[in-house]
Amino acid sequence: MKKPFIIEDGYIFIAVPLILALAAAYFMNLYVAVVPFVLAAYFMYFFRNPHRIIPADEALLVSPADGTVVSVGKVNEDLYLGQECRRIVIFLSIFDAHVNRTPLSGIIKFQQYTCGRFRPAYKEGVGYENERYSLGIDNGKTKFLITLIAGVLARRVVSWVTLGDVLEHGQLYGMIKFGSCIEVYVQDNVEIFVKKGDRVRGGESVIGRIVE
Repeated sequence: MKKPFIIEDGYIFIAVPLILALAAAYFMNLYVAVVPFVLAAYFMYFFRNPHRIIPADEALLVSPADGTVVSVGKVNEDLYLGQECRRIVIFLSIFDAHVNRTPLSGIIKFQQYTCGRFRPAYKEGVGYENERYSLGIDNGKTKFLITLIAGVLARRVVSWVTLGDVLEHGQLYGMIKFGSCIEVYVQDNVEIFVKKGDRVRGGESVIGRIVE
């Protein structure tokens, strides 16, 4: 999905403080204009869509987002996969790029938005309590589930895809506004390459591979 360098969802967040900065500079002084100008600059940074080179090998599982791996382990996933699987949890700080990419190509077979709480996204168990948006994708060789989880500041999950859409490897499919967490659930035929504490980049960092 082709998107501009600054995601459209951020235009209003950038425009409002920028207008306030210009008004403050004109009617008051430059010192007063600094705060809204810095805020506008931050929103430009937050809503950025950095260029990423997606690995050519379709069997490679790429990170869905920039951030830090906070957990890797086995869990039971009953929402889409209906079995024990491996879960990779990635925490995004307010300074990470928040656009999300699909780890593998495939067809969206499951889609669910769940209302919930807004606990800190790094807390254990937020995937079951917080507001979240889940996509179940069938790659043909494997199935996986991605869950975007809201946090204290992340109050809205944005999606640009829907049920039945065909996603390309590393394609943009959505974002979470202002600090969040992403969970990736994979079946046993996917070998995991990352561990807790690893830094990853969406669309570029390889976090696993489909085992033939």
